Amino acid sequence: MITRKNYNILILGASYGSLLGIKFLAAGHNVTMTCRTTTAALINEQGIRVRLPIKGRKDIGASGLLEVPSHDLVGKLNACTPQLVGDLGRFDLVVLAMQEPQYQQKGIRELMKCIAESKLPCMPIMNMPPLPYLARLKANNPALNIDSCRAAYTDPAIWDAFDPALMTLSSPDPQAFRPVDEPVNVLQVALPTNFKVAQFESPVHTQMLRDLEADIDAVRLQVGSESVELPVKLKVFDSLFVPLAKWSMLLTGNYRCIQADGMRPIRDAILQDLPASQDVYEWTLKLCVALGASPDDLVSFKKYAEAADGLAKPSSAARALAAGAINIERVDLIVQALAAQLGMSHPSVDRTVALVNGWLAKNRSAAT
Repeated sequence: MITRKNYNILILGASYGSLLGIKFLAAGHNVTMTCRTTTAALINEQGIRVRLPIKGRKDIGASGLLEVPSHDLVGKLNACTPQLVGDLGRFDLVVLAMQEPQYQQKGIRELMKCIAESKLPCMPIMNMPPLPYLARLKANNPALNIDSCRAAYTDPAIWDAFDPALMTLSSPDPQAFRPVDEPVNVLQVALPTNFKVAQFESPVHTQMLRDLEADIDAVRLQVGSESVELPVKLKVFDSLFVPLAKWSMLLTGNYRCIQADGMRPIRDAILQDLPASQDVYEWTLKLCVALGASPDDLVSFKKYAEAADGLAKPSSAARALAAGAINIERVDLIVQALAAQLGMSHPSVDRTVALVNGWLAKNRSAAT
């Protein structure tokens, strides 16, 4: 495989970011990851290891997982704390791979300011679309008031210096986790779907995404006597709305895990009352279409429901609230705020927002 150019990519976040990072490294590109001091030391010494399920290949191991160590790959990996990133001019792309509340943390906040000033193109792999990305949706709806969504962000001011033209969004569809009792440089993929990213405004920046897409697609690893194709690709789309297909899933499953008296698995949130789940899902699809999406950009409820049996745990948002988090990603609030501007509402969404508000108020009270 020959890459067009060895891109240098900065990834904020070494947990979920390791998944896209290993794909870039396998494709011959160079990656710098920001993380805690101890995690950076471990990664710089041992690299990262990502375990991927290979369809139809149980012979790889008892679990059917292929472990891909970064030390065996062409691209170069470096890890450091946010304070030690240094000259941003050496990077071609920034990947934002943390949950929205984390960007306010000391060190990360200052780095975000420098990234905005550097005018580097940014690709978040987040459920929560950054405010500059929402601003790009105004092209389809000039009357849209993006400021109405600011209350959904832990600190909206962090995003004010970013140029919307330099911000795209990738839907974090692949699911991965750090295995219990394993070092923090190990990541295991549970659902090997693709990252779906919208184009940038600049054709030059979009071409970089397409180069990365092609290079990742071409990767094959030698396993014994066979050349194996790896799952989890990067797919580039013209539509700004393809990454928002996740909204229906979040409002139907992830946030409806949250109950007044505790949390339930995503599977139960979807399957215990399938007609109610479908109603929320399809209402959220209608909102996306009203904002400017094409139905072809979105995922049908049938396809989503078919995957529900495998979603046996509460969502990360639900688990965080149960553990006492005082901030979580609030896609529920964004959806409610944008829908209100279009004269739309749904009782389940309103109920979800109220439940999350209640949990956060309780957690914040306990933390003071």
